[in-house]
Amino acid sequence: MQSHKKNGAPDRGAPRRREATIRISNEIAKHLCAGHPWVYRDSLKGRRIDQASSRVVDILESGGAFVARALYETEGPIALRVFSRTPGRDLGEAHLLEVVEAAARWRRVECDVGPEACLRVLNGDSEGVPAVSVDYYGGYLVVCAYSVVVESYLSALLAALEKTWRPLGVYLQRRYLPPDPGKPRPPAELLSGSEVPTEVIVREGTVRFAVDVTAPSGTGLFADMRLGRQKLAELAAGKRLLNCFSYAGAFSVVGAVHGAREVVSVDSASRAHGRARRNLAINGMAEDDKRCEFVTGDTFATLARFAERKRFFDLVVVDPPTFSSAKGTTFSALKDYGRLMRAAAEVVEPGGVILAASNAAKMSDEDFEKAIAGGIGDLGRRALITARLGQPADYPAAAGFPEAKYLKIAVVRVF
Repeated sequence: MQSHKKNGAPDRGAPRRREATIRISNEIAKHLCAGHPWVYRDSLKGRRIDQASSRVVDILESGGAFVARALYETEGPIALRVFSRTPGRDLGEAHLLEVVEAAARWRRVECDVGPEACLRVLNGDSEGVPAVSVDYYGGYLVVCAYSVVVESYLSALLAALEKTWRPLGVYLQRRYLPPDPGKPRPPAELLSGSEVPTEVIVREGTVRFAVDVTAPSGTGLFADMRLGRQKLAELAAGKRLLNCFSYAGAFSVVGAVHGAREVVSVDSASRAHGRARRNLAINGMAEDDKRCEFVTGDTFATLARFAERKRFFDLVVVDPPTFSSAKGTTFSALKDYGRLMRAAAEVVEPGGVILAASNAAKMSDEDFEKAIAGGIGDLGRRALITARLGQPADYPAAAGFPEAKYLKIAVVRVF
């Protein structure tokens, strides 16, 4: 890659380096032209590129016509990550500022970007910046890097983010680095600005949440589930709510704030319930609110116990991790979602609702709905999907890039 001055202009005194090129099949070229930003390594059929990781590669179709410019990864299933379809464009400060500012302009129209907002301000590959996401939490930014290629343009991205968003501080999570054996993943690294307080308060509508910006595995709020929480707010008044895999209790708190008469949160980690109680408190409810019950334990075992005791609910939230392993039991959304839906349906009143969600990118919409239908149908009950939701506007998926459309939410009436 050419060296660059700070303002993004070429350094005319530096030696010019000829960029590598690779030809791909016309079929793959069509996918790239339609918006898909990745070339998988197996599609290269063993061909290697004489480049170090993070170097720029020009992608050509079989006849030699230019298709895109990409960063090369030497390892992993993704070999090339497209960042531009303009010949000669560099992934420098000028390009990144253009992309970051464009992403900010439409978010300021379509999203809440106030001082207590929580949203994604850059959705990486879909918006032309490879292997990265940037989230905003009440004035602070968290950059998540999913590949070593991010290191090649990180300083330029930081400059663009600072100019566009004027954040209080910017933190970095290097998600591509595995944790040391036997040790937890380290907290986020401060790149610029001031250190963040122990907790930051963010808001969704009328509900407030405490988040930990530096947390290594999760801040305490999944902003991509915003539309699901909005739907639950519409349904919660007067309902008995069961929140499975409750984590920091975001659905539970939304239900309590919007008038649920009973809220039961189930999670295998007791510390998650502490965060949920804190979220209740910052919304003006007592941490020992009699409407709220916290159960620490396996979700399947808890659902079976409730069914045996004939304890039923009007509204059940089922939002499991894609994969989990705890106390000798494992859960995989791809294999076990139907079984989970059957267990949940056993505690739903006739005419009640399951708010079912999955963030498993490899589970198609069709397979998701088959799992819902199969699990509930196994009980001889009938399921009607009355609404289908997904990622909010600040989590855009490039047209032609189905891997970026990962989140599936269904509002299911059970009869």
